[in-house]
Amino acid sequence: GNKSQDSGIAEMEELPVPHNIKISNITCDSFKISWDMNSKSKDRITHYFIDLNKKENKNSNKFKHKDVPTKLVAKAVPLPMTVRGHWFLSPRTEYTVAVQTASKQVDGDYVVSEWSEIIEFCTADYSKVHLTQLLEKAEVIAGRMLKLSVFYRNQHKEYFDYIREHHGNAMQPSVKDNSGSHGSPISGKLEGIFFSCNTEFNTGKPPQDSPYGRYRFEIAAEKLFNPNTNLYFGDFYCMYTAYHYVILVIAPVGSPGDEFCKQRLPQLNIKDNKFLTCDEEDGVMVYYHAQDVILEVIYTDPVDLSLGTVAEITGHQLMSLSTANAKKDPSCKTCNISVGR
Repeated sequence: GNKSQDSGIAEMEELPVPHNIKISNITCDSFKISWDMNSKSKDRITHYFIDLNKKENKNSNKFKHKDVPTKLVAKAVPLPMTVRGHWFLSPRTEYTVAVQTASKQVDGDYVVSEWSEIIEFCTADYSKVHLTQLLEKAEVIAGRMLKLSVFYRNQHKEYFDYIREHHGNAMQPSVKDNSGSHGSPISGKLEGIFFSCNTEFNTGKPPQDSPYGRYRFEIAAEKLFNPNTNLYFGDFYCMYTAYHYVILVIAPVGSPGDEFCKQRLPQLNIKDNKFLTCDEEDGVMVYYHAQDVILEVIYTDPVDLSLGTVAEITGHQLMSLSTANAKKDPSCKTCNISVGR
């Protein structure tokens, strides 16, 4: 009878608690996790329980994911273990993670260890692979190409006065806001100046309305976009609207902006792409833009006001079209890819 008592006591031995947790190979929607544990009772472990939570941000909607289980039950595989797909991990988001070891009993219940310490980590931005998927989705809806001759930037009169007084007449690059895809590697990092280039279908000229102020700087297209610049695809998004935005980056070859983009963004052929092209026809540079998306062009170097003209526009200020810090619609089938939201 001693044997059964012994096995009873062995049953009660506690499972090892994971410690020294390490997170590695972090992408926008996966990570690898490993930890140490003492070898005592190690062979009884059949499963790992992983508790993953978004780090609560004071402004986040606390009720949104209340009913979503955050615990992953995984078979005890050799470590490190890759975690992906069980959750919709969001890119560029802070998470907390804790682990316990478990032993599945004959009756289907689990005996579990204590929880490990809680570790924090942050998921990564979209990689070039993810951006290329976004690019391919954007190409589908870009529409036919229309001619353009100028890039333009709308601001308030005060902005242009300030540039003349404090910046020696040159508009300066500033850090891009957080509008667009949550995983975008340019948000909060790339410095540039926003320009528009969309034209009105009937006139071939820039629209007279703008959400960004009644004064418009206009510059001939070839002064910003030419064979000495590289063109990159930056993002594709919508904001719960019928129309979609594509962000492109124009960077003078070899500039800091160019180096930044080369490592992170898909590069486009300036003569042949679905969004914005420049090519020589009969000795003259000719420019085209996609008709069915709204292009937001970021130019990564300072631009002197003397290279163009500043004038007041006659149309309205349509605030509803502003994209400042706009959040992307995560449910839109057209502009989302299946990785982390």
